[in-house]
Amino acid sequence: MISIIICSVDPIQLAAIRLNIEATIGVPFEVIAIDNRIAPRGICAVYNEGAQRAKFDILCFMHEDVAFQTEEWGRVVLDSFDSNPQLGILGVAGGGYKSLTPSGWYCLDFQFAEKSFQNIIQGYKYDNRENFHALHNPHNQSASAVVCVDGVWMCTRKVLVQTKPFEEQLLKGFHGYDIDFCLSHFKEWEIMVTYEVLLIHYSEGNFKREWLGEVLKLHQKWSSYLPLTTAIVSESDIYFTEKRALKRLVEQMIYWDFSKMEIHQMLLNFKKSKKCSSKLFFKAYLHFIQLLFGYKKLTLAE
Repeated sequence: MISIIICSVDPIQLAAIRLNIEATIGVPFEVIAIDNRIAPRGICAVYNEGAQRAKFDILCFMHEDVAFQTEEWGRVVLDSFDSNPQLGILGVAGGGYKSLTPSGWYCLDFQFAEKSFQNIIQGYKYDNRENFHALHNPHNQSASAVVCVDGVWMCTRKVLVQTKPFEEQLLKGFHGYDIDFCLSHFKEWEIMVTYEVLLIHYSEGNFKREWLGEVLKLHQKWSSYLPLTTAIVSESDIYFTEKRALKRLVEQMIYWDFSKMEIHQMLLNFKKSKKCSSKLFFKAYLHFIQLLFGYKKLTLAE
């Protein structure tokens, strides 16, 4: 039995996903759709309300612009939680390395197979591209351990939300909620990506300046705790991953017109981690100063 919680802004999409769920889930369920068009709130507040209203012990938080392709996917979810008492969060996409450098659920500069695990058909709303089946299961598993999952579809036990709810005080928009929720529970619970549920996500998301602003808030909270990984990674690999990622981020923040003070604060937050050496911090800060005074040019494209 599963309580499905949706933050809704599109009645047409909501009607379509209700029909899709009914046709595919294969177990008793309820849909708690909260209309967020009138007096809109951040997704964390909406999800916390949905969890309070839920009748069942397994919760599924999901976007409304998706469609399930797997028959009886609800049975996969229930069996996953029933067979593993330590399983706390289940998704269809996630990352095995959560960088100290502010990022999404995976780090582009982590050059190992565990960078991402996923089984999802990605559609495109903003780009004129064909749907793409993103299947990455490097260890040929039925499910893979990750640090955090993508909030497009995220199942959990109600007790997790009751003990450590979504961070509605800090995150008042629609970004970063999935990462924060996973980091809140990473030490106590297992977080997994399943390859036995397939869905289409009709939008690729909009990862622009607003998204990064929320991620920076998130990392101000978690920097002393990061990086985290489920992979076997050497200290050297961590150093060079973070070095590449941090230089890229500094350039991205300059490109998106973040202030000098905001970039300075990001670097100070980065330094909170025990995994951040003084050498790495000063190299990143030097890169920032050289870009600021024109000794280097931005190398990234939009």
